[in-house]
Amino acid sequence: MKAQTLPWKRRLVRPAQRVARRRGCRRVVPLAVLPVLLSTPPDCLGQRENIFLPVDTIEYLFRYEEIRVLQFRDTRFEGDRTQIAVLAFPDHMALRAKWAAAPRGADSFNNRPRFELAVYELQKLFLDEEDYVVPPTVCRAVPMAEYPVSDDVRTTFGGIESVVVLMQYWLSNVTPQDVYDKDRAKDDSLYARHMADLNIVTYLVRHADANPGNFLISTAGNARLFAVDNGVSFGDISDRPDDWRKMRTDRLPRGTVERLRAISEEDLQQALGVLAQFEVRDELLVQVEPTENLNPGRGVRREDDVVQFGLTSREIGRVHGRLEDLLEDIDEGKYEIF
Repeated sequence: MKAQTLPWKRRLVRPAQRVARRRGCRRVVPLAVLPVLLSTPPDCLGQRENIFLPVDTIEYLFRYEEIRVLQFRDTRFEGDRTQIAVLAFPDHMALRAKWAAAPRGADSFNNRPRFELAVYELQKLFLDEEDYVVPPTVCRAVPMAEYPVSDDVRTTFGGIESVVVLMQYWLSNVTPQDVYDKDRAKDDSLYARHMADLNIVTYLVRHADANPGNFLISTAGNARLFAVDNGVSFGDISDRPDDWRKMRTDRLPRGTVERLRAISEEDLQQALGVLAQFEVRDELLVQVEPTENLNPGRGVRREDDVVQFGLTSREIGRVHGRLEDLLEDIDEGKYEIF
């Protein structure tokens, strides 16, 4: 596929602290060296085993920065609803991303961008960046006229010439093999901690899609675990495996538990009520900073020229209820705290 530039940019003031320009790493990204850049980032870009850049940098790039699409192909099979995109940005290395166009109306089974965003944002309430179990996940509005392919793609809302796309950072050095190992968790405290953090997230969101490939473990020796497909959650029912819907571990890290105790329902409402917001300008969606929740009873909200994605108050209340249940079980001694 011919490289394509998607020239829309953020129309808000860019906070200086969000993304530090790394002048010593400025470079053009020719296709000939792309595999090297993707697999072995230079030290000045903050090399890490699974996620090569700070997550706030990735969030900013995916949401707002000018993008050049270098490669674009279906993830698993022809006609798949998700693609792998290789994206180049000014002054930054090329990054791979899972790319998923939202359905018409932006809310259908196994294609709810708001659910993917909610799981990503929920973890931030009790995990540090180096322990995130969901890689950077954001929404972006792409003008229909500049979408990388046109087959079977529709605008997300009637009368607006944009496609809402869910973009998730494509992890490196991971495998779907041996993600859950009960015996290892007994002897390997690092693995046990990462597994517990993952399990707490999947339990709180009632994850209902444990198909192979949706859960990954690092091959870099750091024992990190990841959930990379979280669209069937928050009460969705399916015939797919739901092994991670319940608590599978009986050991929980003390630091994580203490941070869970500090989360109130108000914190959940604040973090998950409005996950992304767009304004309609010249028949296109433009991403803006979230404002007050337009309608807590709806997950996709459209009022005049504003579009919001978020969890409903009922969905958030159920997350809080599961959190309280978990803390009650902890207080009753049902888990070993380490």
